[in-house]
Amino acid sequence: MKYSPYWPDGLPHHLSSPQTSLYDNLEASAARDPGKTALRYYGSAISYAQLRQEVEALAGFLQHQCGVARGDRVALYMQNSPQYIIGYYAILRANAVVVPVNPMSIAAELRLIIEDCGAKVALLGEELYDNARPLLGDALGRAIVARYADYLGEATDLPLPAVLAEAARDFDVQPEFSAAIAPKAVRWRAALAAAQQPSPYVSSSEDLAVIPYTSGTTGAPKGCMHTHRSANHVVAASVQWCHLSSDSVILCSMPMFHVTGMQHTMNVAIFVGATMVVMTRWDSHCAAQLIERYRVGYWSAISTMMIDFMSVPDLDRFDLSSIEIVGGGGAAMPRALAQRMAARLAAPYLEGYGLSETIGATHLNPPQRCKQQCLGIPIQDTESIVVDPTTFEVLGTRLTGEILISGPQVFEGYWGRPDATRDAFVEVSGIRYLRTGDLGYVDEDGFFFFIDRLKRMINASGYKVWPAEVETLLFEHPAIQEACVVAARDARRGEAVKAFVVLRAGAEVSEQQIIAWAHDHMASYKVPQIVEFVPRLPRTGSGKVQWRLLQERENECLRP
Repeated sequence: MKYSPYWPDGLPHHLSSPQTSLYDNLEASAARDPGKTALRYYGSAISYAQLRQEVEALAGFLQHQCGVARGDRVALYMQNSPQYIIGYYAILRANAVVVPVNPMSIAAELRLIIEDCGAKVALLGEELYDNARPLLGDALGRAIVARYADYLGEATDLPLPAVLAEAARDFDVQPEFSAAIAPKAVRWRAALAAAQQPSPYVSSSEDLAVIPYTSGTTGAPKGCMHTHRSANHVVAASVQWCHLSSDSVILCSMPMFHVTGMQHTMNVAIFVGATMVVMTRWDSHCAAQLIERYRVGYWSAISTMMIDFMSVPDLDRFDLSSIEIVGGGGAAMPRALAQRMAARLAAPYLEGYGLSETIGATHLNPPQRCKQQCLGIPIQDTESIVVDPTTFEVLGTRLTGEILISGPQVFEGYWGRPDATRDAFVEVSGIRYLRTGDLGYVDEDGFFFFIDRLKRMINASGYKVWPAEVETLLFEHPAIQEACVVAARDARRGEAVKAFVVLRAGAEVSEQQIIAWAHDHMASYKVPQIVEFVPRLPRTGSGKVQWRLLQERENECLRP
């Protein structure tokens, strides 16, 4: 296995992956320092001892009252909260499998996942109960309903998201479920109050631990099967790579249903016994307050979050000096923003790369050598190559092809979909690789760079245009806050480049001015022929721009 000459100093290339489970990490941290603050939640604090106690109680309820057995799938359908963390580890403690569900999913999407994985029990947020109610007694047998405000302590000066503020005002008003529903749904507090002791913990590192679902933008979402071993490899590798310890304070602003928030904030913190600062909803001003108040040192945030954060009008008044490292991925960090961040935070933005199929990072930038708009280098025990997507011939440096990955973090396959699992892999030189569907290249230093999705290329008069590259260049325009590039039909070119553009607050610029600027900053065949101004770009629950929705909208508008 070839490693980059810029491999982090003192970091072993091989990681002895923990042969234990994700739940064992909580058990160890709680035993080591039970009084340590495990998480802070809008002014409230929960110790590791309390966290473990409530995990045990909820696991007992899942087993004895809900009939959850080893290997059963349990849906976790809620926003970031103490209950999310407790619920996640309670499912594992019950020897079951976590199925995270995007809290932005509507009833039909929830049903699809519930029916696909066969979950008979769900833990869900109170605000999402109406989406789950039609499934009770049908696809779903039992539901435990959480009110996030139950974990708010004294009054706080921190801005509360609406879901918390509204519940806090009506804290004592929690109507009981109707007689018809009551056997199937129970309040979170009642489940904990039952204080039932779970049966012995028997899951091993080879048992399934979590089944995150793909976004489903290319069809029905698919469940990615991960064992405790594959999940723990990413966790342990990230802890070493970012030098995290029990003294670390980690801001949890990324949604935990997504593998980035799940693995690189929640699970890494519990692995080392660090403190999590949990946000239920993203709020850039609140994030600045939390960083200053709790001296946050590590923060995982995608580029769209950082665009918002760096636009906070009074950001200069906050003390952000505690930040040691900010990590992210999902989309390349625009160069102009990276420069502003470096000047303000005095900490590297450590870009990385991973998939639901790898339950987190496969590539990370070395902290001492971060290249901008770069995926980084393969992490411990991970092999990655770039190949011709048709012939699978391994390509040389700076030649664009499909990125392939092999490593301990690669999933077991898609739940109930053997054909899709088979198609996801290819063998090259005797090694079984995961096909990512992403195009990129590797440079002379062993660093990988993302070009675009394999199926996203625009063919303009025979020239290949990669939308992600054009978007990055457009971000350099002083009036543009964000842009998403899609293909538009063109009678002469076949396809033309179209840009959906969000302007910065107060900016005034015309379509023709942006096109003229683009001619000075990129090759002529890449220049957008059409610019459409929009107030915002559609996003997934994890903050990624949903370019396919804009592409479908463009296709629909042009359909005869």
